[in-house]
This record gives sequence, structure tokens and C-alpha cells, in this order.
Amino acid sequence: MSQPLKLRRTALATALAGVGALYGCSSDDNQGSTDATAQFAEVTAAGTDGEKRTIRVSDSAMIGGKITTTGYQTILRSGDQRGPDANLNTYGLLVDNQLKPIKAADGSTTVANSNDFSSVLKVGAKLFNVSHFEDIPGALYLTELSQDKSSGQLSAVSTRALDLSGINGIVSPCAGSVTPWQTHLGSEEDAPNARAARPDYMATFFGGGTTVGGTPNQNLYFWGYPVEVAVTEAGAATVSKHYSMGRFGHELSYVMPDNKTVYESDDNTNTSYYLYVADKAQDLSAGTLYALKIKQSTAAGTTDLIQGDVTWNKLGHATDAEVKAIIDAGTKFSDIFDTATPAADFSCASGFKPVNTSVGLECLALKPGKEQAAAFLETGRYAGYVGSTIELRKEEGVTYDPAAKRMYVSYSFLENGMEDNRKKGKANTSYDRGGSNDIKATFNHCGAIYAYDMASDAAIGSDYVANKVSGVLAGVMTTLADPDKLNAGTVAAYASDSPFAGSACSVDGIANPDNISFMPGQKTLLIGEDSDDGHQNDMSWAYNIETKKLTRIQTTPYGSEVTGMYYYPAINDFGYIMNIVQHPYGESDTDKVTSTSPERHSYLGYIGPLPAFKQQ
Repeated sequence: MSQPLKLRRTALATALAGVGALYGCSSDDNQGSTDATAQFAEVTAAGTDGEKRTIRVSDSAMIGGKITTTGYQTILRSGDQRGPDANLNTYGLLVDNQLKPIKAADGSTTVANSNDFSSVLKVGAKLFNVSHFEDIPGALYLTELSQDKSSGQLSAVSTRALDLSGINGIVSPCAGSVTPWQTHLGSEEDAPNARAARPDYMATFFGGGTTVGGTPNQNLYFWGYPVEVAVTEAGAATVSKHYSMGRFGHELSYVMPDNKTVYESDDNTNTSYYLYVADKAQDLSAGTLYALKIKQSTAAGTTDLIQGDVTWNKLGHATDAEVKAIIDAGTKFSDIFDTATPAADFSCASGFKPVNTSVGLECLALKPGKEQAAAFLETGRYAGYVGSTIELRKEEGVTYDPAAKRMYVSYSFLENGMEDNRKKGKANTSYDRGGSNDIKATFNHCGAIYAYDMASDAAIGSDYVANKVSGVLAGVMTTLADPDKLNAGTVAAYASDSPFAGSACSVDGIANPDNISFMPGQKTLLIGEDSDDGHQNDMSWAYNIETKKLTRIQTTPYGSEVTGMYYYPAINDFGYIMNIVQHPYGESDTDKVTSTSPERHSYLGYIGPLPAFKQQ
């Protein structure tokens, strides 16, 4: 089950060798190579049933001028045990606040097939992997890795569940990153709406080993923050929740090279983008939080790749301890905001402001002295309250090109608030009413990648402040998603007898981009998909930012999602593209295997090993 897929070298590898010869690159030594273009053999779209049931990746690549044979290598699959205790050493087993398996009423336990971001940390002479599982409750697993010195193959020595009782557990941890100081920076994608009653939310985590478990009525402000994991060479882990970084549907936090400027994406509808500047480098326990404001420069409704100017609204400053104290005092939503019902024309009564977030249009009035509580416990609402852009839709991966000083952000869908008083191209004011309607893009159900250019900003106190935004790459809809061809790029739907019938997006382009990772010095952006109707089989891509060439480098089994896409240019003498295949047969085609089939087990793995790329 955990064996790597068989490696193969094909004519495509030979073609890559020809490219290497053209550049005058040696196939024996890539260290310090002047060739700065990563290239991968193309993988065809999965067309047959057999192809749609397996992981297929590029079988060769050129990194730094060196041609290498590669493949998909599996480190662990959910349910694998590495260690003596079946309760603590089974990868993906969900445990409670006493590290005991969470049990259903029938006594059964759950091994999650939802591992998402999985970091690789180099700590002293050892390598560790921290994986988080996207469930409610979620889980964190620490795995010690071994690296074969000659082949570069990574394997799991041991794995264990981490104790999360000190942070009240974790919910829906999604994407993540590795900080420059070698810690795992994860996320909580679900920030439960604190205005609504959720008495049983996370109750099973507080079960204390009992069946079903649950101390209800926990404070919903416990959840919705970045989570950092530091590991020592001895394997001891410290888990911290960073309340001062704001509370919203965190997808990903990404630290800039100054070790203190952090960008935070929000995987919701009608949301913003956030900038956090820490007080001290390599310390995310205190800082100042900002929210995005966009002024679009392209004409409204003319393109899905808009351009615009970017500024930042200051929300507030806090320490983790200050925000945690507000939560521990039992603060409720009603302690922060007064509310009123919007009028029939969607206006608000005197003294109230309209705010249109993922929960819809609300009329809010901030209570005196509650600015800090609003900024850090109700970040999305407060961002809208102070006039920030809160129209973004499913803001996902974040990555950075240091040479161009450019940040890339993926948006799985360009819909709803990102349109101009429309929903999927049709007139609809639901998502723009009560707001400033800053973003007026053409809808694209297949999503897009955007770039943010950066400059120094003395007022904010960072050399990495985004001031421009521009679209880079969009998916191509078929008429299944856009029957009236409201987007000029839409193409005809696939015929009913095509292996791609039912695809809302062209299989020769991206569909609902999620995790992305830039290959520094190599002009290449890696893109992983999280698509349901866009592509039947999710894919991964390599996009050359200069030539604009898009190369398919992976297809995954039915119902899977590509998660944890993350490039490591040099771990000792090898490079890796970490690549998790989440919940096979989970989002679609569930009838193609039995409910208990081991084919449903998720994969923790990587594309590689690759030659190390070390820039001079």
C-alpha cells in the first residue's frame, strides 16, 4: 500500500534531454547551473477508467539543467501505523483532548482521509513531517522521516498524534506553509459564526475518552486562527494558536523573507485578504493586522483577469495573550456589535453600517471600546465595517517569487462578489449590496491565479507590502458552466461520448486552482486543483511565468483533491514537490469502490526525488 509507484523513463524524457542539449546543460551536475527553467514531461489527461483510478505524474523532469527520472512516491497512507500504539501511531486516527480515539455511538473510530498540508522540517540532522487533517475536530500528526543518502527517497520512521488540548483542538486545518525558521504554519479554515448558536460545535473533542463525548457550549471564538508547530531535534513538538493574526476562514498564512510580514488568505465567499506585520522577526505572537482595499483599473465586466491598485486598512494591533484573554472572559458576539434588520431596500437604520460577508448582509454598530475584540475575533465583519474590500471568493493558495518580488494567489472561483452585481454572469445584487463593489470581474467558474506586486511601505513598516494586483492565468469554462457564453473565453462542452463529458472546464487548462507553490529561480509556478465539476480527475500543473506554457504534471484518482503542493528546492542533496492526494473517491464517483475500500485512503507523498536546486 505504501510502496512508490513504478518509475519509468519514456520518449518524453528523451525530448527533455534534447532541451538540455539545446541549453548546453550537463546532465550530471546541476549545482549552480545558469539554466533557470524547470521543465516536466507532459502527462495526458486521464481518459480511461484505469487512468482515472491511479496517480499519474511526469516521469521525467529537468531541474537546473539536469535530466532526472521521477515519479510519485508514497510516504504514508491514512490508516498506516508507524509505532507500537494503535491509538496514537495510526496516521489519521482522530483523537480527543485526552489523546483517546473519538468514538461514534456504535463504538467505531474514524481514520480521516483528509490530510491536507504536510510540511517537511529540517531540524538539526533530522527531518520531520507535520501533517494536519481537515476535519472537525481536526488532527495534527508528527512523523519522523528518513532520507536515503544515495536515492533521496523519504520514508516514515514513526508517526504520532499531537496533543491539542492546550489550544482547544483544531478545526478544518487546510493549507499551510513552512516558515523561514523551519516551523509548520497551519490554519483553521472554519471560523464558526459566533452570532449563531452552535452548542455542540467541537463537542466530541472534549469527550475525555468517552463514547460520543462532549462538553457542549464551548466559546466559538476558540477557533479560526493560524496554528504553528515547532519541533526540536529530539522530536518534541510545541503547538501554538496565533490569536493576534485574526479570526476568519484561514486557508493559508505565508511569511515573507523579512521573517515578520505575513499574508493570510480566507477561503470564504465575500471575504478579504489580510496582511499581518509581526512586532519581532520569527515571532508571530504579536503584531498589526490589515485588510485589503482594491481599486480596479480595468473596465467593469470586461475580463476575468482584472488589474488594480492595492492599499491596506489597519484593523488593529494585539498580542496573542490579549486576544486570548478577551475570549477567556466569555466574550460573545453581542458584546462586540449591536445589530439591526436591514430594511426592504437593504439599507440600515441610523447608527448602523451595512456589512456583507459570507453570512450575508447585516446591519452592525460597533459597541464603544470594542475595536480590538472586533478586529481579532470578528475580523471579516470588522474589515467590511471599516471599508475594506470584502468581495473575494474562495481565496486559496499563496506563494512568492523573490526575484520578481511578486506574490501569487489562487482563487478557485471568480464568482459572486467578484462580479459586478451578478451571480455567474446573471444579474444579482446579493453579494454587492451594502458594500463598495470594488471588484468587477467577468465570472469564471474555473477560477484564476492573480499576482500581487510589492514595494516598501514606511507607514506599515515592511518592505513587502502589496500595492498592485493583476490577473495571470484563468481556467477555460465549457458551456456546461457557461451555457450563454457570457465569458468570451468559454468553449463548447465535451460530447456525451467523450472521456471528459461532464467537465465544466477544459481539461487543457486549470480548474479551480487551490494549492500553489513557486519554484524560486526556475520561472515555474506549480498549481494543484480542488475541483468537483470542473475536472472529473483533479490535476496539477507547471506554469512557466515567462513563456506562459502550461504543462500538466499530474492526474489523480476519482473524487480526489490535490493538497499540500509545496516545493523544497534542496533538502540536503535532493529536491521534492510535496503532494498529497486527499480523499480518493470522496467528492465524486463514490460508487466505484466500496465504502471500506483501501483505495479511499489518502496519500502523503511527493513528486521526486528531484535534483537539488541551489541558487548561487
